[in-house]
Amino acid sequence: MQDSNSRENDFLTQCTEIIEENISNKQFGVSELAQEVGMSRSNLLRKIKTLTNLSVSQFIRQVRLQHAIEMLKQGSFTVSEVSYKVGFSSTSYFIKCFHDHYGFPPGEVGKKAVGEDATKEIHQHGRKKVSTLFWVAVLVALLAAISYVNFKPLWVEPKPVDKSIAVLPFLNDSNDSTNVHIINGLMESVLNNLQKIEDLRVVSRTSVEKYRNSSKIIPEIGKELNVRYFVEGSGQKIDNQILLNIQLIEASTDRHLWAKQYDREAGDIFNLQKEVAKSIAQEVEAIITPEEEERIDKSPTDNLEAYDIFLKGLDLLYNPTGENAIAAISHFKEAIRLDNQFARAYAGIAIAFYYLDAGQAEKRFSDSINYYADKALLFDSKLAQSLIAKALSYMNIGENAQAVPYFEKALEYNPNSALVAGFLAEFYVNYVPNTEKYLEYALKGIGLNIAAYDSLTISFTYLHVSNAFVQSGFSDEAEKYINRSLDYFPENIYSMYVKPYILFTEDNNLEKLRDRLLMVLEKDTTRLDVLQEVGKAYFYLRDYKNSYKYYRKYLDIKEALNLKIYQGENIKIGYVLSQMGMDQESAELIDTFKQYAENDNSLYKHLSLAAYYSYQDDTEKAIQHLKEFTKEENYHYWIVAFLEIDPLMDNLKTHPEFRKTIKQIETKFWDYHKRVKASLEEMGLV
Repeated sequence: MQDSNSRENDFLTQCTEIIEENISNKQFGVSELAQEVGMSRSNLLRKIKTLTNLSVSQFIRQVRLQHAIEMLKQGSFTVSEVSYKVGFSSTSYFIKCFHDHYGFPPGEVGKKAVGEDATKEIHQHGRKKVSTLFWVAVLVALLAAISYVNFKPLWVEPKPVDKSIAVLPFLNDSNDSTNVHIINGLMESVLNNLQKIEDLRVVSRTSVEKYRNSSKIIPEIGKELNVRYFVEGSGQKIDNQILLNIQLIEASTDRHLWAKQYDREAGDIFNLQKEVAKSIAQEVEAIITPEEEERIDKSPTDNLEAYDIFLKGLDLLYNPTGENAIAAISHFKEAIRLDNQFARAYAGIAIAFYYLDAGQAEKRFSDSINYYADKALLFDSKLAQSLIAKALSYMNIGENAQAVPYFEKALEYNPNSALVAGFLAEFYVNYVPNTEKYLEYALKGIGLNIAAYDSLTISFTYLHVSNAFVQSGFSDEAEKYINRSLDYFPENIYSMYVKPYILFTEDNNLEKLRDRLLMVLEKDTTRLDVLQEVGKAYFYLRDYKNSYKYYRKYLDIKEALNLKIYQGENIKIGYVLSQMGMDQESAELIDTFKQYAENDNSLYKHLSLAAYYSYQDDTEKAIQHLKEFTKEENYHYWIVAFLEIDPLMDNLKTHPEFRKTIKQIETKFWDYHKRVKASLEEMGLV
């Protein structure tokens, strides 16, 4: 049997060989490698990061650079030829990556002495040659792990430089208000081009629009948006000339870092938009990959009249009332009449129709959304808006799972799309619950768009993120976000009673949990959810008399209102009633719980049945269901926190399999926690 190190080395060998086979293919990236090795993108990211301390993109790039230096040493090819042979579509980008990696430009290979370790290749078990670079990376990773366990780390990776930026609404300097859409369009295009750069975090337009007429100073806005830089712009269109003033500002100090004035003919508007975005990226030292540059350089249309009409529609769509959406569709259709391959206009129509159907019981525009989305994809399959439109066509008819691949692809092409991050977060919390993915997209969305919401919405957004964090075992992060939730809306009762549970994960003190929940109940003594939580706290303390006191109030209000809620809690309430001698009412609740558990399609079904059979003193059946539960994935931290101290488990504690099974559940959860942590760290979200 191979030991773990051997298996890990074989995995890196396999990855390296696949990259080498595709070395000249500039399109071969993370998604393609994941497909070749038969892993999900997120699992590949985690595994490569664990083994090499590199991202997958860095790993692929280093294979390419290793081949490049070997080819350059041979002296048969120019730098430009080598760059294309190893999969770089831009020679300048190749030179930058080469210099960053080796410390000197590729043109100096042969002039400088290159260390043997940088170029040496080895054979292993008769396999194809594999770059020493990656075995060195493995060794470094192993040594780092050893030093972390036994000593202080010898080297700490520097914290990434914050490259967060907000593009404030551009001001129209002209007295002619009919040109506002041109200035707004310039702002939108500069923003959209910056959003295509993964090395930046670019706040959404909806977040900055609230500051269009604000009297707040830059440092105040910077703190609210949590950004390092601002772009301010003003301009006007006079006859056929566009005058544009752009400034880059440091958010914390309001210090102007860079400014430029542009004077261009209207026909040069697309080059102007690209130049401004690239100049800003260069000033904040953001890396633009060749693929991103290709997407930035692509003009939406060759027809300036069509583009002008499109901008008028886009202005309307940013305030999507029913009337505005209909007017926007009219503009987009006119733009398509002038350029029947205008992908962005087709996507705009699909999105506008989606807004018209949103919230309607009867969907009237499903066929239109699908038609225009397909047209958009036909003319530009790499346009983020085309992919968003197609995803919305599926969302509109309730086929949410079909929408996900399109949203994920859209986020690949536009890494700063708050709209896409929001849809994906909603999908993974409401349709296919997945805490890891929910956290990934919710945190990304918060970073891009949180300021667009009112205080109440922000409070509940932070509440959901906090809850997801604590359910995944992240106490510190959960406390941070629950405090933010209460900062924005101190009267949020939901946040008030989630916080005691978060604090319980830190001190494991049931008495303090009970007292904190009682303080929340004082805010509103009729809150069913809080009454139920207080009764539960006393239940875990085995103070059944006081537990009954609060469960009784809960049951009476619930019955008076004829509510069927919290059915999963009926077995705890039934247990308390039995302890108080109320056998008939207890039996009724236990029976309703059994029906609930047997019909439960969630991953907690076997856990519920284990509790039921333990209560019935059928320990063998209870243990059997508990073992079945160990096969589940992604369950909440509360299972680990409360399962062993649950009075309903008391009958199982003498069973020889009980402790072993509990240990399996705990181990599996903490393994899951580590995976989530590694994934979030890889994406820079924690």
